[in-house]
Amino acid sequence: MLPGHCIEGARVITLKSRREIRLMRDAGQLVAQAHRIVRDRIAPGVTTGELDAAVEAFFNEEGATPLFKGVPGTVPFPAVTCMSVNEQIVHGIPGDYVLQEGDLLSVDTGCRINGWCGDAAWTYRIGQLDDEKTRLADVGAASIDIVRNGLEKHQKWSQVAAELMALVDEAGFSLVRDFVGHGIGREMHEAPQVPNYFDKRLRHTDFEIRPGLVLAIEPMINAGSYKFRVLDDHWTAVTVDGRPSVHFEHTFAVTANGVELLTEGVGESD
Repeated sequence: MLPGHCIEGARVITLKSRREIRLMRDAGQLVAQAHRIVRDRIAPGVTTGELDAAVEAFFNEEGATPLFKGVPGTVPFPAVTCMSVNEQIVHGIPGDYVLQEGDLLSVDTGCRINGWCGDAAWTYRIGQLDDEKTRLADVGAASIDIVRNGLEKHQKWSQVAAELMALVDEAGFSLVRDFVGHGIGREMHEAPQVPNYFDKRLRHTDFEIRPGLVLAIEPMINAGSYKFRVLDDHWTAVTVDGRPSVHFEHTFAVTANGVELLTEGVGESD
């Protein structure tokens, strides 16, 4: 076994040193600042394309490399952020959509600075929401607290995922199963994959929570069915029933002294 690595099944999980985690915090804090830029500009009448342009300009000013723009697919992803509105779960493409009172806007972005990556998402509320969207957004934000506390007290990821499932099930919502969190470091996507739910068929995906582990954990929660379809733009995933969805993500570092939130500051308020 190489220094700085652990093996879970066939996966090699790279554990980060304290110095590397400090460098990753720099990237995480740029991502947090990008979210503040979005949060401060969100209002009815603003387009998702305008928000994306503001984040791209910020990353350019800071000398940071956006992680999303140009990601390969049937067509390369064309923006530095994912902007997913209402029934859009993830990978929404920013453009001419004009935000309206009562919308949910899920914003996901990441960057690399000095060779290390940060990644975070948050669902923002545009004005006054209806009851279902309000409850959904509340449960989504609570899921981040479940993750942070679970990483502190549990030994296996499956134990945290079980608590996530319990939170969402009790609310009458559903966790998206086909999109998962991930390890993160020098690359945006590293081992392990981090599913937000757990059952016996996923036992092979479980992993031990140990110091040096850095994870981008991102529960996506639908008001209705967890199933999705992808639009003709080849990226935007939407709920099959047209009901709303939320997406929350932070980059977490597990250390000998507890769990650090490397993207601290992302969210509705500081």
